[in-house]
Amino acid sequence: MATALKSVASALLSALLCGGGAPAAVSATPPDVPTPHSLIETTIANENAAVARHDHYEYVTYERSDRTEGHLWQERVVETDAGRLRILLAEDGKPISAQRHQQEINRLNAIAANPGSFARGQMSVLNEEKRARDMMAALPNDSLFDNVALENGLWRIDFRPNPQVSPSGLEERVMHNMAGHLVIDAHDMRLIHMDFHLTQDVSIGFGLLANIHVGTNFVSDRQIVDGGWHTTHIATQVHAKAMLFKNLNLNLDLVREHFIPLDRNITIPQAVALLEK
Repeated sequence: MATALKSVASALLSALLCGGGAPAAVSATPPDVPTPHSLIETTIANENAAVARHDHYEYVTYERSDRTEGHLWQERVVETDAGRLRILLAEDGKPISAQRHQQEINRLNAIAANPGSFARGQMSVLNEEKRARDMMAALPNDSLFDNVALENGLWRIDFRPNPQVSPSGLEERVMHNMAGHLVIDAHDMRLIHMDFHLTQDVSIGFGLLANIHVGTNFVSDRQIVDGGWHTTHIATQVHAKAMLFKNLNLNLDLVREHFIPLDRNITIPQAVALLEK
């Protein structure tokens, strides 16, 4: 059951990660008086187009999460078609030891020696991201919209669950019970800010297996850096209680900075060599 809940978190987290550093350019313009649906549909189309361009970047991340066991990890990340490779640089503000650095080098060398295995392992991540984009695309049909306003070149849209929609799958049920707001750049029609929070508990197996609780939320901030759109901050909190009353708190606070564009055709061995410099 923990795996199922992490799948929900992963899918929604991937939604926050979608849309890489594509150039800041207008690919579609809504009507003079757009509807919330047309605004969101145009923006989602632009985000999907950005993903399809396969732009890759190197950047630095600062992450505190369950993956880091609550520590603050500074990592360099290199993107490839097969997935993201990373190397740990520092923990809680202190450079890692020579022994731990060598462990990171050994791990990367193993990936370079068997890139096919790494690529196969990353397929589930790529599939989650595709599913997350599909979930986002359903937002115009699953939600009601309020307080749509254009101010200082930004569209702000509040959304809430549509009671007339009955979602089926687990991820769809979680997404359907989200409320929050979106901020869209009116010029480029790209997402700047997303804020989702769960409006009511979502039960799995009529509550006998697990519950995802109110207080679960997902936040993402994006901006133009050196002419490209990038996700610069992600924060998630997933509060859940699984079978046998085990509490699950799937938390993440991630900052990205220092983006450097890479060749779109960068290979896994090339990415490893870049990280090992």
